[in-house]
Amino acid sequence: MVLKPGMVTIDCVDPRTLAAFWTEAAGYRVAADHGVFVQLVPGDGGGLSIGLQQVPEPRAGKNRVHLDFHADDREVEVARLVGLGATVHGEQQVPGLRWTVLADPEGNEFCVAG
Repeated sequence: MVLKPGMVTIDCVDPRTLAAFWTEAAGYRVAADHGVFVQLVPGDGGGLSIGLQQVPEPRAGKNRVHLDFHADDREVEVARLVGLGATVHGEQQVPGLRWTVLADPEGNEFCVAG
C-alpha cells in the first residue's frame, strides 16, 4: 500500500473568512462548506486540497507544518499576497533557492519561492 497526500488542513478560528483569503491567494475554490470545516480544491483540478478546520484558540507559536508555493516572479506574487491580507515574516536563502516567509490573516505561515 502507498499513501498519497490528498489534503493539508489548517487550524483556524474562522474557516469561512480564511477561505476567502486562500481562494484568492492560491486560485482554489470552495468544494464543501460545513461551517466548522471548509474544504478548498485547486481551481485547475490538480494538487492538494486545503482544509480549514475551526478551533477555539488562535494560532500560537511556530507552525509545525506549512505550505510551500512557487511563483515565476516571487516579488510580484508576494506583493499581491500582501494586498490580500498576508504579512511578510522574512526572506530566506540557500544556494540555488530563495523564498519569502509569509503569514495568512490568522497568522498561519507559508512560503513563496521563486
